[in-house]
Amino acid sequence: MSDDAFTLTPHDIRKQEFRKTLRGYDTLGVEDFRMRVADALERAIRDRQVLEERVSALTEQLRVFREREKALNEALVAAQQLRQEMRGAAEREGQAIVREAELKASAVQARMAETERQFQQYVGGFRALLERHLGELRALDGQK
Repeated sequence: MSDDAFTLTPHDIRKQEFRKTLRGYDTLGVEDFRMRVADALERAIRDRQVLEERVSALTEQLRVFREREKALNEALVAAQQLRQEMRGAAEREGQAIVREAELKASAVQARMAETERQFQQYVGGFRALLERHLGELRALDGQK
């Protein structure tokens, strides 16, 4: 087996058997296995460090995104409140404009009614004057 293809599991370690010699296990076999275990453990530690750094970076990135989301939510709420306040102010201003226009319209109507009354009074007075003059003209015409 080559070192690159060797993957070590707990099961592999438990089931690994070494050939026995007169003085114990085969020293070369045990040493080879020990080196492969050490290499696999070093790779696992390096991989874990890389993964921990990645988790830390992603955790920080998530924290930043959550802060941005919170800020955006707060801005959205503030914008909605501002919109409601502006709508209320616009409605109040519109109502004030309508009331002012109604007051002006009422004043104009009163002035128009007064002008109409004065005009009718003038026409009545003028008619009376004309009728008086006409009566005088008829009286003068009747004297001839």
